[in-house]
Amino acid sequence: MIKHIGIFLSVLLLFSACEKKQIIDGGGVPAPSGADYLFDDTQLPILSISISQDEWNRLLSLYDKDSHNHSYVKCSSVTLEREGASFRSEDVGLRLRGQSSRRRPQGKSGNFHHVHFGLNCRIYSDKGDIAGIRRINLKYAKEDPSYIREHFCYDLLSRYGVWTAPRSSWCRLYLNIGQGASVYYGVYLMTESIDRQYVKRRPQFGGEDGFLWKCAWGSNLRDKDDGRFHFDNNSSDTYAYDLKDDDPDQFATAKAQIKDFITKLNSLNGADFSNWIQKVCDVDLLLKMHAANVALGHWDDYWNNMNNYYLYFNSRDSQNYRVYMLPFDYDNTLGTSHNCGVQKDSGRQDPYNWGLKECVLLYKILAVSDFKAKYTAYLKDFASVDNQWTGQLQSSSRIRSWQNFLNPYVKNDTGEDGVIRDAPASWGNRPQYRLLEDGANNWFKVKAGSIASWIK
Repeated sequence: MIKHIGIFLSVLLLFSACEKKQIIDGGGVPAPSGADYLFDDTQLPILSISISQDEWNRLLSLYDKDSHNHSYVKCSSVTLEREGASFRSEDVGLRLRGQSSRRRPQGKSGNFHHVHFGLNCRIYSDKGDIAGIRRINLKYAKEDPSYIREHFCYDLLSRYGVWTAPRSSWCRLYLNIGQGASVYYGVYLMTESIDRQYVKRRPQFGGEDGFLWKCAWGSNLRDKDDGRFHFDNNSSDTYAYDLKDDDPDQFATAKAQIKDFITKLNSLNGADFSNWIQKVCDVDLLLKMHAANVALGHWDDYWNNMNNYYLYFNSRDSQNYRVYMLPFDYDNTLGTSHNCGVQKDSGRQDPYNWGLKECVLLYKILAVSDFKAKYTAYLKDFASVDNQWTGQLQSSSRIRSWQNFLNPYVKNDTGEDGVIRDAPASWGNRPQYRLLEDGANNWFKVKAGSIASWIK
């Protein structure tokens, strides 16, 4: 008996020691807090991707044949290290991501370039993950000298109660290619992939086996010709609505469902519309998200540019479902303005006429007086310069803290994006906006004053 107790205590102490070190491999015990643990913006872990020279060359060859391909190559391992913890997953899929950001990650002369990457631990393995997360998107600070725009937005959405927002945080990214020296790619934003696991991590959806659509340019929720709908088969072609599902035999059912939504959205009016939209949609959550989008200056969204969002239907029934619009891709925000849709200045655009009339969802909802009153109430949350969400002083304090945290690590082996600056993207049409400088061009001050002036 004493012997057995001794063995038990030894095992318990060993387990406790391992737990304290938090040494967890991709196929073992998941991280204590999953996504909350991994996407912790008070940590700056090292993420190391090890890949053979042959597989790296295959990645480059795939790009040369089709720059927008979605094909994965195999990494021998991916390791994430933070606070003495080490998470390792073997045989991980690596691919390039992005649209206008696509380029060759290594030039013909051997120089390396910043690109967006995607990691998928379940392409070549049935048990891999990193701190309990199977898929991670890695984004460099593409044309965002501040390094913080996208994370600021996801963080704000989450704190504001938009629980559909992806999680994000930063890492220091290294690529170990073949037998060569490690290449330091610099500070990258890790973002939660919107996929089936993302849905499962959010029981608020009320169903995890529904249909998930990625919605790209042209997805106005008005036109519904068949050519706009596509089953995602890793094609490099872009469609307005791309179904993310494991079973291609479900495409017809999914298409019938989304067409049912689009048809009723455009055909119902008055009380019929109001009753229906409340049945199939969390209108309150939708209005909260779009009020935040206005405050963040997210012009490249559904409403203005019919772009950059997901739709999740929480069942597979063609008429009995709840549909959610999921926020996505927030790098062109916080003063990175552009002549697009109805907009010329995202800092001062009318929040009741944020975008194109053909993007009917928001205009039909705002035509209902009760819904418009809710939307106005949410806008008021952002209408003072000292509001708790996007107030000037609070926001600048958060931004400075993050930038001071990241600044020692942004210089990297690509020679690109090695300096943090307070400026919008160089191609924007309002280069004067600033996040930290006080004065007439402070983004948070301009936006708060603009929203206050438009509130009806």
